Amino acid sequence: MTTVLKLGGSLVTDKERRETLDDDALSAATDAVADAVGGGAPADLALVHGAGSFGHHYAEKHGVSVTEGTTDAGAALEIHGSMTTLNRFVLARLHDCDVPALPVHPLSAGARDAEATLELPIQTVRTMLGEGFVPVSHGDVIAHAGSGTTIISGDEVVVRFATGLDADRVGLCSTVDGVYDADGAVIDRIDSFADVADALGGSDATDVTGGMAGKVRTLLDLDAPAYVFGADDLPAFLAGGEPGTRID
Repeated sequence: MTTVLKLGGSLVTDKERRETLDDDALSAATDAVADAVGGGAPADLALVHGAGSFGHHYAEKHGVSVTEGTTDAGAALEIHGSMTTLNRFVLARLHDCDVPALPVHPLSAGARDAEATLELPIQTVRTMLGEGFVPVSHGDVIAHAGSGTTIISGDEVVVRFATGLDADRVGLCSTVDGVYDADGAVIDRIDSFADVADALGGSDATDVTGGMAGKVRTLLDLDAPAYVFGADDLPAFLAGGEPGTRID
């Protein structure tokens, strides 16, 4: 069974303080991953983490987004450097728990063409999994034909991994317990965006870099069932449970 899991940037960092970890949350998350890997399930696990208080600050500073690029190598390097710093922190915590984690940096291996079609090194990730490693990727800047470099969000990496690896399950672990309805209650299951459009801001929502509407739209397009859940439910998800909101 192949599982793709994203640890949200708002979960593992303190978004109110630049380049600051949420130590307790990151430790709890990596402990849960270690327990699952040590227990033999899931058999293949690919991890992705968001930017949180790391990359977002520098992307905003330089005016770089998923659609707006920069040809300034220094600006791109500042964004990328912040993300690789966070990635090293995540890797270090995983290694402290004896998880055989290895980094996958989108800037070094992926690209967008002029039509913004994304390519990422799925064979590299597949080989890592086959050799018993846990690949750990993240949001990043990425070379973009005609635009210099643009942002690739962690959610985009999740989708590319899930599709390319033919994942059986996808999980988004965040600071919320699931997708909320208009009354603030967690929705058990979403089969159609139209069913939750009002609660998520309407059918014209265009935030695809982290907003819940964009996440739901994207996850509905996957073949695998996806779950949005809070940190307390991470062990249950890794054990094969169905916490939070199921999206398929």
